Amino acid sequence: MLPTPTPTIKGTPAWAWPLPLHRLKGLGPLLALILLCVAGTLLNPDFATLDNLMNVLTRTAFIGIIAVGMTFVIVSGGIDLSVGSMAAIIAGAMIMAMNTLAARAAPGPLMVVAFGMALALLMGAAFGCAHGLLITRGRIEPFIVTLGTLGIFRALLTYLSDGGALTLESTLSDAYSPLYYQSVAGVPIPVWAFALVALAGAVILNRTAFGQHVQAIGSNEQVARYAAIRVDRVKVLTYLLLGVCVAIATILYVPRLGSATPTTGILWELEAIAAVVVGGTSLKGGAGRILGTVVGAILLSVIGNILNLTSIISVHLNAAVQGVVIITVAYLQRGRRQT
Repeated sequence: MLPTPTPTIKGTPAWAWPLPLHRLKGLGPLLALILLCVAGTLLNPDFATLDNLMNVLTRTAFIGIIAVGMTFVIVSGGIDLSVGSMAAIIAGAMIMAMNTLAARAAPGPLMVVAFGMALALLMGAAFGCAHGLLITRGRIEPFIVTLGTLGIFRALLTYLSDGGALTLESTLSDAYSPLYYQSVAGVPIPVWAFALVALAGAVILNRTAFGQHVQAIGSNEQVARYAAIRVDRVKVLTYLLLGVCVAIATILYVPRLGSATPTTGILWELEAIAAVVVGGTSLKGGAGRILGTVVGAILLSVIGNILNLTSIISVHLNAAVQGVVIITVAYLQRGRRQT
């Protein structure tokens, strides 16, 4: 009797396939985060305190929530460069609308704040839907569409604020501030919101038909069309989802300072894209992990926190460090997908 042939994977015997190494590659961002935390603790013992941990997670929440939405867009093969400017114009519109409503003797500050939140969600969904329609129906590249709206959103806020700041009225600020500064079970509210958005994003991406369609489109859009997937509709929904995530992040961010300026949200798009890429999602699309995005967002915040605590290099170079991280990870990802 002839011996049973050894199963192979792409021509490699099963016994020789480096499965542990393959798994370690997926754990790369988490291992890097652990090593960074160890290094941060050795460089400054204050890094490992509970207060500093909560501070890092709270500051991560805004970018992390946006990065969850960005994951869907990048996995589908798209990109959005406007999220920081979108957050800025949403914040400015919220503040103007709430101040106007409060000045007209509206029924209580809490109702005014609730109105502002609803307006933010509506604007985020509308902006995201507009991006999706311009890309799918207008047949314009995502890079061009979102580069254009990046300038439009930022210029509109600068015009509305007359180059200065739009500040929330003091009574409204007092009613709104607990959303950022209060904690539940010892964990700040923004961190809870980040966790819930990440959990919802993971379920949608990995456990729903919509998530499977997003990944199929990013892998091969033409094949997805042949498979009767409504490609244009799915793409519009990914940008709409990202717009809602930007709105949620803005809702949590506004009570932090109670104002919006032309510099609000500067470089948020860089940080969100960096979190997605560092988390293991290929810029070519096709596959991604929300957990990896969460780890990537925290990792980038930890880098900034270590720079603040140790002064190894100037904190003003934080964006440069993030840029180097994006280029390095993109270089390491080259050739990951071959069609």
